[in-house]
Amino acid sequence: MDAYDCIVTKLEVREFNDQNGVSSEIRLKILESARLTGSSLNTQPWRFIVIQNKDNLKKLSEDSTSGKWIYGANFAIIILTNPYFRFHLIDAGKVVQNMQLAAWNYGVGSALFTGLDEELLRKDFSIPIDYKPVIVVGFGYPKKKINGKTKKKNRLTMHELVSFEEYGKS
Repeated sequence: MDAYDCIVTKLEVREFNDQNGVSSEIRLKILESARLTGSSLNTQPWRFIVIQNKDNLKKLSEDSTSGKWIYGANFAIIILTNPYFRFHLIDAGKVVQNMQLAAWNYGVGSALFTGLDEELLRKDFSIPIDYKPVIVVGFGYPKKKINGKTKKKNRLTMHELVSFEEYGKS
């Protein structure tokens, strides 16, 4: 898929087809897209925990304040960052975007949540103190057939978003 088409058609997916699992080849491509993401000063402040087992997906959903839907995902990735690095949250956003776009390229839907019970996550998934769990992304084939090209996205207009030279000038 063309990169621009991938960006403009990608939708957040929180309901997944439980019949079709994402192949290990596609999972590796999603992880490789994360590994190759640029980071501030090439610090690569992230680490990833892949959750595939249904019991662990249930645990992950219980460790969430906003991601109960993750239980229905084919797999999930917990993104950890090292807060020692000043731009770790920006880098986390970049890595998640790359993973989601790589997944969408293969027809795999995804969504993220940040409502985490950090203490429970640390205990349940043996997260070291040097890393902070910041985002969880769930992946799977969409339950409903969707096509981002036909679904209108509710977005602000360019006129509302963009200023030239100083704020408020269009």
